[in-house]
Amino acid sequence: TLTLTGITTPESSGVGIVLASVSVVVMPLLSLVERRTGRELGSASVVANSKQTLICSLLSASLLIGLVANAVFGWTWADAVVAIVIGAFAVREGIEAWNGDTCATVIG
Repeated sequence: TLTLTGITTPESSGVGIVLASVSVVVMPLLSLVERRTGRELGSASVVANSKQTLICSLLSASLLIGLVANAVFGWTWADAVVAIVIGAFAVREGIEAWNGDTCATVIG
C-alpha cells in the first residue's frame, strides 16, 4: 500500500470512527439475537450467519483500532496494516468458499 511506503498518508475520519464504534457495539448484540433465534427455529443457516455477524464485529473492532491509532497517535501506517489484516481474512474466507467448505453448525 502507498501508506506503508510513505507515498501517501490517510486522513483521520471522525465519521469512520463513529460508524465503527456503533458497529462494535451493535453487531455482537445482533449476533446473540441471531444465534438465539436460529436455535429456537432449529435453523443451522441462521446460527451460522450469527457466527459471520460476530466475525464482522471483530473486523469492525480492528478497523476502529486502525482509525483511532491514526487519529490519536498519528500512526498513519496503522490504517494500512489493519487493511492488510482484513484483506488476508477476506482471502481466507474466499478460499474456503471456493473449496466448498461449509459451516458444520450443530443446533443445540
